[in-house]
Amino acid sequence: MSAGPNGRIRCVGGIVGDSSGRLLLIRRANDPGRGQWSLPGGRVESGEADDVALVRELQEETGLTVIVGDLIGVVERKGPKGVYVIYDYACSVTGGDLQAGDDALEAAWVDLATFTTLDAGNDLVEQLSDTLRGWGVLPR
Repeated sequence: MSAGPNGRIRCVGGIVGDSSGRLLLIRRANDPGRGQWSLPGGRVESGEADDVALVRELQEETGLTVIVGDLIGVVERKGPKGVYVIYDYACSVTGGDLQAGDDALEAAWVDLATFTTLDAGNDLVEQLSDTLRGWGVLPR
């Protein structure tokens, strides 16, 4: 997919929690952030609505089916092909079995202790910890 105006690429991410308060993360198979943990999501295709793109991306990367809820926040990340403008939405799981696929090396439910360990080891994509903390959506 090519960049839009001013080299901006529209993307979506899913903030998905489970009944235990854990957060769904994927370990990225591709740059930017290859090998690091991030929220699942990806690029919005031309003419595609955010919710449709997010349902597709989560299914591809995690094997889970979700319902997309409210927009939680927006972040921008510089990448090799432009600036990724990522719209992160709250999502609820409605089905499927967790398994890594597509652009994900791994997919996992992460509690706060594990998240903190990943953060301390610089294993999270840039800005993820600070962003989620600022939005009040860290795992429990």
